[in-house]
Amino acid sequence: MNEILLNKPALAMLQPPAFPGTFKNKGETIDDIIEKSIYEAKMISENNFDGLILQNMNDMPIKQNSNFQTVAYMTRIANVIKEEFPDLIMGILINWDGVASLAVADAVKADFIRVEHLYTGVNVTSAGLLQGQCTDIIDLKMRLGSSVPIFADVYEVHGVPLGRKPYGDAAWEIVNEAFADGLFTSGSSTSESIKIAKEIKERSLGVPLYLGGGATGDNIAELLKYYDGVSVATWIKDGNMANDINPQKAEIFMKEVEKSRK
Repeated sequence: MNEILLNKPALAMLQPPAFPGTFKNKGETIDDIIEKSIYEAKMISENNFDGLILQNMNDMPIKQNSNFQTVAYMTRIANVIKEEFPDLIMGILINWDGVASLAVADAVKADFIRVEHLYTGVNVTSAGLLQGQCTDIIDLKMRLGSSVPIFADVYEVHGVPLGRKPYGDAAWEIVNEAFADGLFTSGSSTSESIKIAKEIKERSLGVPLYLGGGATGDNIAELLKYYDGVSVATWIKDGNMANDINPQKAEIFMKEVEKSRK
């Protein structure tokens, strides 16, 4: 595991506009989207975040197996950002296809992938039933000889898991039966996120646990007593991912993150 993933990194979500050919695309070309993505990556760097997670969140509605053009566009965007900002940690999250995420991450030498929907188990979502991809992801990793770490969510807040297990049990299976290198999770409140982290940490799984949502400037110092890293989205953008990063909020957030590292 790369040491940069272990020192409580603060990662900003970077969600480009909808890609060409998707329902929400308003005529932007891939060059337009790359330009906007570079601008946002620049803001992430200038506001002292440790890195970013690149996610095609705006390509809704989303199915589990991504299209060929999604893989191509994500690879191109990720490669440009990696070349422009080589010091930023980069995670790849393709909705909702962890196999495609690994292929892109390996191609651009990203630092990890996040498998949000769905590494193990079965979830009911707006896209229907999503099934765990751990066997396919591990199979691809072996065939590629890839060293890209796999970070998997222990349940995702917008899905309804079938046969739900306690968080500690679900996390144990993700690590010991599906061989994830790290975990993401979050609750619906600060107290619930802390409770979940404690339950998972009690299992002594030996992998980093990142907070996947709910981070603010008010709670992040407390939450990072229990988590090994964090991804932040709407709080630093005044509640809307379509907004630019608010530098004042970013400064508050990163000052609180620094407190947790001391």
